[in-house]
This record gives sequence, structure tokens and C-alpha cells, in this order.
Amino acid sequence: MQSKKENRIRRHKRIRAKLFGTSQRPRLCVARSANHIYAQLINDEKGQVLMSASDKDVKVAKTKSEKATNYKMQTAFEVGKAIAKKAIEKKIDKVVFDRGGIIFHGRVKSLADGAREGGLQF
Repeated sequence: MQSKKENRIRRHKRIRAKLFGTSQRPRLCVARSANHIYAQLINDEKGQVLMSASDKDVKVAKTKSEKATNYKMQTAFEVGKAIAKKAIEKKIDKVVFDRGGIIFHGRVKSLADGAREGGLQF
């Protein structure tokens, strides 16, 4: 029996076999932990990270009545907007979305929505 982490890694390998980032259309890679979320734009031709953003970079006001999940969702949305803003400044508007073997739901979906609202197309 395989663990959740092993299953996620297998899914990610399957996804990565099909996705490839170029200088014109880099790969938007999402990494998520229990508390944080990270996004990177990667040029796979050169093996280079072009830019990155994380929840440590953005500030979202947290109210006392707000649930932790709502706060994390809003933070992920802001991370998506932040990475999109950095990409647009470098004249990158199209990306390939790599969810990293994580289900496209919750914070990952929220990050993708923020990136789309910020001007990225995928």
C-alpha cells in the first residue's frame, strides 16, 4: 500500500511527462504544504526559475471571525495575482499550469483563479 505522498509524486511524474515550459510559455508550478503555498514560473529549456511568489510575499488581513480555510484561500488567490503581476511586467502572458500532482481544488484552484485574474492565460 502506498502513502499519499508517494501517490502524489506518481501523479506529478505523469503530469510532467506531458508538460514542458519554454521561454515563450513557461511552466507555472504550484507547491502546497499544510500552511503555505508557493508558485514558480520555470523555463524547462534552460532549467531556470524565472520568478516566484509565495504566501510569505503577500499580506492578507486576517479577521478574528474568519475561518483559517477562507484565509488560506484568499492568500492563495493573492499569490496567483502576485505571480501574474511579475510575469506581465516581464511580458509573459501565456503559461502552462502544473498543479504538481495536487487535485485542482481548493487553494490550488484559488491560485489559478488569481493568476487568471492577474492576466495570465492557460
